[in-house]
Amino acid sequence: MPVAPDVSPFRQFLLKLHSRCNLACDYCYVYEHADQSWRERPRVMAPETVAAAAARIGDHLRTWRPAEAAVVLHGGEPLLAGAEVVRDVVRRVRASAGGTTRLEFAVQTNGLLLDPPMLDMLAEEQVGVGVSLDGPRAVNDRHRRFAHGGGSYDRVAAGLHRLGQDRYRHLYRGLLCTIDVREDPIEVYEGLLAFDPPRIDLLLPHGNWTTPPPLRTADASSTPYADWLIPIFDRWYRSPSYRTDVRLFSSIMSLLVGGASRAESVGLTPIDYVTIETDGTIEQSDALKTVGEGAAATGLTVFDNSLDEALRHPAIRAQRDGVSALCATCRGCRLVQVCGGGLYAHRHRAENGFANPTVYCADQQKLIDHISSQISPDLNRARLASARSS
Repeated sequence: MPVAPDVSPFRQFLLKLHSRCNLACDYCYVYEHADQSWRERPRVMAPETVAAAAARIGDHLRTWRPAEAAVVLHGGEPLLAGAEVVRDVVRRVRASAGGTTRLEFAVQTNGLLLDPPMLDMLAEEQVGVGVSLDGPRAVNDRHRRFAHGGGSYDRVAAGLHRLGQDRYRHLYRGLLCTIDVREDPIEVYEGLLAFDPPRIDLLLPHGNWTTPPPLRTADASSTPYADWLIPIFDRWYRSPSYRTDVRLFSSIMSLLVGGASRAESVGLTPIDYVTIETDGTIEQSDALKTVGEGAAATGLTVFDNSLDEALRHPAIRAQRDGVSALCATCRGCRLVQVCGGGLYAHRHRAENGFANPTVYCADQQKLIDHISSQISPDLNRARLASARSS
């Protein structure tokens, strides 16, 4: 069965190389939430699974021929698979794609295994590196701990310092930080800036209407996450020199002027990624593991199904249908083109599924309105200056 002509291809492929982790972060969506399917999956993606996944990705790219695509090595902690497994996966996918698409490879890691041999291999294979860090030592170690209770900051910092060296700096893609609104926002921001990241991703903790995130209530007048993010935006936007990209902020700014988003939590850009687990099952976003057992499942595998079949899957289509897939509240909202209904998993309510605004609706409205109010005078001055010079 052909894919509908209005459907676009996957352009990001998340490969779960290892299903376990060497940290025990208390908010982890893989291990600490409703879906516990990781317990039944192989620890490491087997060679035959790697081969099948690479073949499916190659088939998809050769069929659709997008100009560029990304392969993200994920986990658990993907580097637990070892340098040779990582090298093999990258080479197999690259060979299968056959040069029809410019491929970018990246690994999302907790940073503990970024020693010189691993970094040398990543440099040889041209694999970018994103690292998870929640801020300075005291903040990071409140959540990102080892199973024995010790903090991870010192070891992650050591890996980041190595990554920042001249010979590896070109691999550095940025830092991923999960927000805790009980911490001081500027302290967190400065703690991340200390590692000179090219990009910072500030992530809202996963939750929904049935199991809300910390301090998020049904009271629309309460906006703890916007109140936390706004001081960082102001510091970032008014900085006399450019230090880093903050993807959430730059995406909202782009959307406000009619551009596209690079953050999944805002905008109406169709979801363009698919996940392949260590056992070869094809799944939706990991964030759906916070909703319930099997919420991310599709029933498809790389051994039996093509990625074009995944494109046709009703649950995946539901996340790619733009405004028409949103609830009535979102469709009628003045900010729908910018907010986009929020992250799909954050819309869930046990009684009616995903037919809701994001649980962060009030926060997103306040943050978007604040950013709009800050950039509008600058845009108006720029337009006036351009008109005078023409």
